[in-house]
Amino acid sequence: METARPLVLGIDFGTSNSACALIDAQGALQVIPLDGAKAEMPTALFFASETHSVLFGAEAMQAYLNGTEGRLLRSLKSLMGSRLMDEYTAVGDKSIRFFDIVVLFFKELKRRCEAHVGQPLTHAMLGRPVHFVDDDTERDQLAQETLGRAATEAGFTQIAYQLEPIAAALDYEQRVAKETTALVVDIGGGTSDFTVIRLNPERSAQGDRTADILATTGVHIGGTDFDRLLDLTTVMPHLGYKHVGTGGRIVPSSVFFDLSTWHLIHQAYTRKSMHFAKELWTDYTDQALHRRLMDALEEQHGHRMLASVEAAKIACSISGDGAVVNVDFLDRSLAPTVDAANMEAALHASLAQVVQCAQDCVAAAGLQAVDAVYLTGGSSALRTLIAALRAAMPQATLVEGNRFGGVAAGLAWAGAVHPY
Repeated sequence: METARPLVLGIDFGTSNSACALIDAQGALQVIPLDGAKAEMPTALFFASETHSVLFGAEAMQAYLNGTEGRLLRSLKSLMGSRLMDEYTAVGDKSIRFFDIVVLFFKELKRRCEAHVGQPLTHAMLGRPVHFVDDDTERDQLAQETLGRAATEAGFTQIAYQLEPIAAALDYEQRVAKETTALVVDIGGGTSDFTVIRLNPERSAQGDRTADILATTGVHIGGTDFDRLLDLTTVMPHLGYKHVGTGGRIVPSSVFFDLSTWHLIHQAYTRKSMHFAKELWTDYTDQALHRRLMDALEEQHGHRMLASVEAAKIACSISGDGAVVNVDFLDRSLAPTVDAANMEAALHASLAQVVQCAQDCVAAAGLQAVDAVYLTGGSSALRTLIAALRAAMPQATLVEGNRFGGVAAGLAWAGAVHPY
C-alpha cells in the first residue's frame, strides 16, 4: 500500500511580510490566511511590557502604533548572515537572542498553518533570496543555515530550499499555455532577485528544473531600502538631517540613518546613542529641529515614522497621487508628502541598480530579450520601478503577479515534487 505523501509547507519568510502555502492531498493549492483573511503577515513581533505577551503580524504593528508599552522588532531577515543574529537584545526586563526571536516567529507561522489545515506539518520548503549577502559566499551560506536552523528549532524535521524568484516562476508557470521565456522580477523587502527561466506547463511536475534555469542574479536592495531613502528625504530633514549648522558644517548623520532603517532603529535608543544625539544641540543653528529629534528619540517614534513613510509610499504607488506622511504624533504642524517627483529623486539611483541587475540577468542568459517580465514581491508595485522596467525591456509582456502570495505558492509547488 502506497504511503500518503506528507504535506509540504512552502514558507516565504520575508523581510517585511511572510506568507505560507501548500498543495493539499487533492493536489490543489492552498495559500494559507495567516493574518485574519490576509495571506501576507507582517514579519513583526511585539513584546508587550505589561502583559508579558508576544504579538505577531498586524497585531504586533497595531499594538506598537497604538502606543502600547513594549518592544517592536521588524526586518529580522536583514540580520541573516551577520554576527548580530547571535547577539542579545533587551526585551522588557530580560535579554533574548535575535536568533531566538526568529524561532518564535517560525513557531507562530507553524502554529497558524497547522490550525488552518488541521494536522501537524513537519516538511518545509524554505524560500531564500539569490543573495542574502552580496559578494560574500561564506556569510551567504551562514544565512541559509541560520534560516534552516530556525525552522528546525520551530519543529520542522524535513527541510529543503528554493530560490525565491524560481519559486515565483513556478507559480507563474501554472498560468502559461505554451513555452515561455520569462524574467522573474522579485522585489522583496530586503533584496531584488531575478531569474530567467523557460516555463512550460508540460514540465511543471518535474522535480529538477535546473536545465530550464538560464540565469539568476540578485542585489541587496528592496522595499525597506526604499522606505529608508524616502524617510531621509521627507521626514528626517525636519529633525535636522542635512541641516547646515554652526560653522557651516552639516549635522552628523548617523542618528538619522539608524532612525530610518527598520532593523537598526533600536540602536538609536541606546544610552550611548541618546547621549550623542543630545550633545548635537551645539551643531544646530535651528534648535527647534534638535528638539524635534530628541522628542522622536525619547518617545521612541522611529518605527512609527517609518511605518507612516511606508504607508505613504504604498498609497502613492497605488494612486499615482501625492500622499501625506502622517507624523501628527511628532508635530502637528508637519505634513511631509511622498509624491512621484520626490519618489523618483530619492529612489533613482537604487532603482537604476535594480533595473541594471535585471538586464544583467537577461544578458547572462545569452538572450537579447525575454517573452515576459513577471513581477512579484511586495515592492514590485512601485510605479517608478514598473516604468523603468518597461522602458528597459519594451519587447516583453509585463505581467503583475500575486505580490505577496506568489513566492509562497511557488514554494508549495516546488515542495510537492521535491524528493524528501
